[in-house]
Amino acid sequence: MNALGTKSTLMINGHDLAFHRKGSGRTMLLVHGITTYSFIWRGLVDALSQSFDVISIDLMGCGESDKPLDISYSLKHHAVMLDEFTGRLNIQKFYFIGHDVGGGIGQIFSVRYPEKLYSLVLINSVAYDFWPVQPIIAMRTPIIRQLAMASLDMGTFKLVVQRGVYHRERVTEALMDHFCKPMKTSQGRKAFLHFAKCLDKRDLMEIADDLQKLSLPTLIIRGDADIYLSASICEKLHDEIQTSTLVRIARAGHFIQEDAPEELVRHIQTFLAGLP
Repeated sequence: MNALGTKSTLMINGHDLAFHRKGSGRTMLLVHGITTYSFIWRGLVDALSQSFDVISIDLMGCGESDKPLDISYSLKHHAVMLDEFTGRLNIQKFYFIGHDVGGGIGQIFSVRYPEKLYSLVLINSVAYDFWPVQPIIAMRTPIIRQLAMASLDMGTFKLVVQRGVYHRERVTEALMDHFCKPMKTSQGRKAFLHFAKCLDKRDLMEIADDLQKLSLPTLIIRGDADIYLSASICEKLHDEIQTSTLVRIARAGHFIQEDAPEELVRHIQTFLAGLP
């Protein structure tokens, strides 16, 4: 068993979703962003699984999940797949923790299926129409897509990761191996580019009014050194979700799980301990 727990797969609409599971108690679902997969939670799962049944999923098209190119990887479709996924596992209610576009998926899920969630945690999350951002936008440009299809430039990809981590010394070869693993095959690169192409800010603008009516306890966490997503996002989310709490971590970038895993765990545990 690795740090994430036991690996399993579950077939959803003819395609396998990979996930890891560890611990016991109420279920907590960890949902990653576009440039990562379940590995990004490896520094948090040991601590969280002491109190919770922790599931870290690889979204369709990511990590070790199937990578079909004939279905949508839009945030709306991912939310539907996660509803199917949790239903198939007979999980009636759970804690949703999302990073990056995983946070966007969490917003859609909380509006569509609020009865299924105890709470929502948004970590350096996309929202409203403040995204997509570079370098994801570049991946949607035909000439860049063609170059990436042939051979994704791992040097450029490493730069993307380095810029997203506050503590640059933590961007080791081992970390880059995790990030680059799905990109080493043509199928993995095609899926990544398909995901980028499917991103549409209208998915989140459609639910903007609904977020103001959300009564779900919500924790918003921002790494203040995140250069990819602006502080305006977390501030607007906090202003408009009446039941939200905002926490800011100064020495953490976009990949906050690498910069401040212990601090993340502490804020999540404190937030959950304060719930009714």
